[in-house]
Amino acid sequence: IAWGTPGGGAGIGLTKPFDGQAASVGNGVMVALEAASREQIHRLHEIALAHGGTCEGPPGPRGETFYAAYFRDPDGNKLNAFLMEQGAVA
Repeated sequence: IAWGTPGGGAGIGLTKPFDGQAASVGNGVMVALEAASREQIHRLHEIALAHGGTCEGPPGPRGETFYAAYFRDPDGNKLNAFLMEQGAVA
């Protein structure tokens, strides 16, 4: 379940953890950052990994209109940089 307005302020989403494990600190909790472009998503992912983060999913399309990268900071917090695009993602 997700609430928010595209191009609006912060939204919130509630889902089961992707890995099927129990929700806990660092699993089932994620901060998602809306990016301005695919290039910005790639750069945020690179910066996170260069500063001790770990990859949870490289930049790429997720479905028809969602482009994202997933990573954890050195403390284990999960983050996501995403872009909602019009039309099909190539």
